Amino acid sequence: MPYFPPCRREKERRGKKVRDRKEGSRERLLRVRRFSSVCSLRSISCFLFQDLFIFFRDLFISIQSGPATMSSLSRELVFLILQFLDEEKFKETVHKLEQESGFYFNMKYFEDEVHNGNWDEVERYLSGFTKVDDNRYSMKIFFEIRKQKYLEALDKHDRSKAVDILVKDLKVFATFNEELFKEITQLLTLENFRENEQLSKYGDTKSARAIMLVELKKLIEANPLFRDKLQFPTLKNSRLRTLINQSLNWQHQLCKNPRPNPDIKTLFVDHTCAQPNGARAPSPANNPLLGSLPKAGGFPPLGAHGPFQPTPAPVPTPLAGWMSNPSVTHPAVSGGPIGLGGPSIPAALKHPRTPPANISVDYPPGDSDHVAKRTRPMGITDEVNLPVNVLPVTFPGHGHSQAFNAPDDLPKTVTRTLNQGSSPMSMDFHPQQHTLLLVGTNVGDIGLWEVGSRERLVLRNFKVWDVGVCSMPLQAALVKDPGVSVNRIIWSPDGTLFGVAYSRHIVQIYSYHGGDDVRQHLEIDAHVGGVNDLAFSNPNKQLCVITCGDDKTIKVWDAGTGAKQYTFEGHEAPVYSVCPHYKENIQFIFSTALDGKIKAWLYDNMGSRVDYDAPGRWCTTMAYSADGTRLFSCGTSKDGESYIVEWNESEGAVKRTYQGFRKRSSGVGVVQFDTTKNRFLAAGDDFSIKFWDMDNVQLLTSIDADGGLPASPRIRFNKDGTLLAVSGNENVIKILANSEGVRLLRTFENLSYDVSRASETVSKPTISSITAAATSGVTDRGPSVVSIAGMNGDTRNLGDVKPRLTEETNDKSKIWKLTEINEPSQCRALRLPENLRTTKISRLIYTNSGNAILALAANAIHLLWKWQRSDRNSSGKATASVSPQLWQPPSGILMTNDITDINPEESVPCFALSKNDSYVMSASGGKISLFNMMTFKTMTTFMPLPPAATFLAFHPQDNNIIAIGMDDSTIHIYNVRVDEVKSKLKGHSKRITGLAFSHELNVLVSSGADAQLCVWNSDGWEKQKSKFLQVPPGRTLSAQSDTRVQFHQDQVHFLVVHETQLAIYETTKLECVKQWVATAPISHATFSCDSQLVYASFLDATVSVFTAANLRLRCRINPSSYLPASLSSSSVHPLVIAAHPQEPNQFALGLSDGGVHVFEPLESEGKWGVPPPVENGSASTVPALSSVGASGSDQPQR
Repeated sequence: MPYFPPCRREKERRGKKVRDRKEGSRERLLRVRRFSSVCSLRSISCFLFQDLFIFFRDLFISIQSGPATMSSLSRELVFLILQFLDEEKFKETVHKLEQESGFYFNMKYFEDEVHNGNWDEVERYLSGFTKVDDNRYSMKIFFEIRKQKYLEALDKHDRSKAVDILVKDLKVFATFNEELFKEITQLLTLENFRENEQLSKYGDTKSARAIMLVELKKLIEANPLFRDKLQFPTLKNSRLRTLINQSLNWQHQLCKNPRPNPDIKTLFVDHTCAQPNGARAPSPANNPLLGSLPKAGGFPPLGAHGPFQPTPAPVPTPLAGWMSNPSVTHPAVSGGPIGLGGPSIPAALKHPRTPPANISVDYPPGDSDHVAKRTRPMGITDEVNLPVNVLPVTFPGHGHSQAFNAPDDLPKTVTRTLNQGSSPMSMDFHPQQHTLLLVGTNVGDIGLWEVGSRERLVLRNFKVWDVGVCSMPLQAALVKDPGVSVNRIIWSPDGTLFGVAYSRHIVQIYSYHGGDDVRQHLEIDAHVGGVNDLAFSNPNKQLCVITCGDDKTIKVWDAGTGAKQYTFEGHEAPVYSVCPHYKENIQFIFSTALDGKIKAWLYDNMGSRVDYDAPGRWCTTMAYSADGTRLFSCGTSKDGESYIVEWNESEGAVKRTYQGFRKRSSGVGVVQFDTTKNRFLAAGDDFSIKFWDMDNVQLLTSIDADGGLPASPRIRFNKDGTLLAVSGNENVIKILANSEGVRLLRTFENLSYDVSRASETVSKPTISSITAAATSGVTDRGPSVVSIAGMNGDTRNLGDVKPRLTEETNDKSKIWKLTEINEPSQCRALRLPENLRTTKISRLIYTNSGNAILALAANAIHLLWKWQRSDRNSSGKATASVSPQLWQPPSGILMTNDITDINPEESVPCFALSKNDSYVMSASGGKISLFNMMTFKTMTTFMPLPPAATFLAFHPQDNNIIAIGMDDSTIHIYNVRVDEVKSKLKGHSKRITGLAFSHELNVLVSSGADAQLCVWNSDGWEKQKSKFLQVPPGRTLSAQSDTRVQFHQDQVHFLVVHETQLAIYETTKLECVKQWVATAPISHATFSCDSQLVYASFLDATVSVFTAANLRLRCRINPSSYLPASLSSSSVHPLVIAAHPQEPNQFALGLSDGGVHVFEPLESEGKWGVPPPVENGSASTVPALSSVGASGSDQPQR
């Protein structure tokens, strides 16, 4: 590595040599040089031509024959440091280094200081590049500055200061022109120096400085000492960080024992990996889990407080290329690449703003515990410190890079045409009820549509709710022109609120209570002028509303009270869009303005972390892929050029530009875009919808939706990508669907029948609650309302339902019947291949990516099945249509739990999978093992016996924190990073059988073999509530019976599974709101991924599918449909059941004979049965649980 000599020492040595060389020529020049006898106060007389020639000849010789200048690498290093300091906003340090090194003259900084009259700093900064007597240009520069300072003092009649400037600063020029100095001195005798003829046109201070600055810039540009110092070299963003990361990557590859995910803690010494436990781990360069090492940013970015460590406020990976580490506390910290070398931030401008449920890299927040505690040599910190620019791939063969043949997954078929009545400007599908569509129009109307039934549930015209509290500018604007347009309409992440941003000052927030029950919640006079965009976010675990507007600001409001929390200022043009996001628990906001500037903000009032230009430099929106790993932007320039680009987050640069746009006339409109399924991009352009595969810049396909589209149609996917809403001409909205979407909408073809049957019951006499309970087997402690649950999870009060009258409505021949599946031909069922002899399957889970299934057998061996992308399975997701591979790494090793001195068949197994599928934590009665999912190697073991672990759950915000249920009835809150039990929770009397976190409520719910439920605060770990299950009459609890818990998607209700019952509990009150009592023992149950269904398995080998909203049975799968005739249901039965993380109608069973089966409904059906109609005396009307029973039921019972 070359030696970098100190900048200042080298400069001073070089400067001394140059000055010595110049002394001889200067003495000769001074003998022959004279200033003109008549001098202008505006300039110093020119040298004689001969004198000038001699001076530059000698100066050139002195430079040529002087010592070698600072090495090129040293000079370049200074520029890298300057860039780093500038990105980190160390402004004073930047300019100090510029001055001391003399390598770069920052003209912008110099101009600002001159305009501000900071004369001492102006001269101090200049002194790093030249002195008064260096040459004629330098002399004139200093003279003009000091003359201006002198005149300003005279103008303020500050004679003493003027005399001081004359004596200390201007007298030096008397040596060269004594007459000029005398004339300057005589100005002191004048009442107003403008009486001097040559200064008669002197204006005010501001204009005089501007005029002087023009002259100074010319002199600086002509001065040879400033040659090659006025342009900063072209560098990629965060170049110094990139070089350091490359160096660390290289050091890591040279390690004797390289670990897969190195934990770099310092730059002060060379990196080496400690000896790992077990066999040598692959280096990052060859590790299939991490992929190839990136050339830049391969390690987490340099933080301000401890390199490469999680900090309380790190910037997320997507801001990696965009922001520098926000842990630096000075204002307006720049990020990494456009500032950050750390994790990156994601964003979506006009579209998906809901934080993705599954982010591929887990970066937990900073934990103060790790400072004082010993650090484990191996642990989950390996996952935390994954390289920021290396996204862990789940399994080989699932990348987007593989060819995609036919875009069958795209919604292309027009299935609905809705007439809104005015032109749609913004649309958004409900986050959970996938057929519920919000629409905002150009006249301020908002509409709520159930697109399945083509029914408009709500239509509201714009009006100010309380004019009296509005600002005077708003009142005046509405009086002058009452016309208002909707700029943005969007649901909150949980679908309980939605917000509307209007073109006049106002934001209105509504609460949604199902059906057509929409209520006013908040009205905010948010901005002066139009409110251009609106989004919801959850900083500090509190729901907020984010707005931006014509007043060039972004504001954050409390969604509950409307109180303003933050105002972000810094844009120089109206702010066009905002996009909040989070990654690794870091919350941030992207914003774009009409001047094309992109900025990023943390919730800290400390300024923008990014200042970047978007392609097109006009109206731009940004969006992340659904998994939060890829960032895109779409924009249109003023001259009609449109762009969709993907950003390289590690560098803050455009990674790829998608082709296929047609240039439009200015004023036609701005292209709108959206993303779906982590795979496709769509944009409304040229009277059509255009689609791209994210990995291919070429246009994938284009459709016109049967014609009738405007030049720039507005588009919006629903959350699972099966439906696409497109605005059309004549105020229509077209709903496009793919095959899954078509099946989804089919469920509404028969819904009108269910509604009419339910409506008939309203006028019938109400039966007693006891009869109703016996009829349904379901109890409800909630309000007494009759409800209808559709396939899309839409649960609304009967009074809110507006039935569509069809010919089917009064068809009494259509009597609902439970769907029974008895034959293999009635569903799709696949037994997964096995070549390992295993005993019963004790635990079962899908990977979060949905591409694989992981099982833990009773003999402590893990089994992993992976689906590959193929012609028959273009998505590469788990399916019952294609057989997967029972996967093992090349080494052939098995993931086997520690079973030292124990019998695994008699123990209670448990496991938990990390959110990015990289690691599994597991136990089978012995120590807890941490396995690498790609290599199957044991990373570490911990928690020796006794007691033994019986249940494991990762903390949702920090993968270093694990809740461990024990067989001694305690719960240990364990920090993997510091190998310490942080808390020990006591409240159960028997072993722990279930744990579930709610990140919305910040609680942990536990269940035990004692049939008790406990709620614990996850901040201080205090017990809040506890309650025992209500055992049905005539039933007793087995000593070995498990109670499992699982949170609903709303994070407020949770499912309780016991061998005697299924129940839904409300967490805050710990009240049972629904219950279903079984006759055959339940072995296991789980929510579907969208929480609309409950899958339950039984010891008699049957499987039942329930509608989750009311726990009503809708489909039963009998063992004859999936077990061979040679096997009896008494000897083989399901022990565990798991739901696919993305496909709500797919689940898997783990059997007592070691087999695993995957189930899906027939493609022609698309769902498991049909929900029963709600009869009079519905379960939802039952106020108590005491009368629940199975006898006399017309609802099929277990």
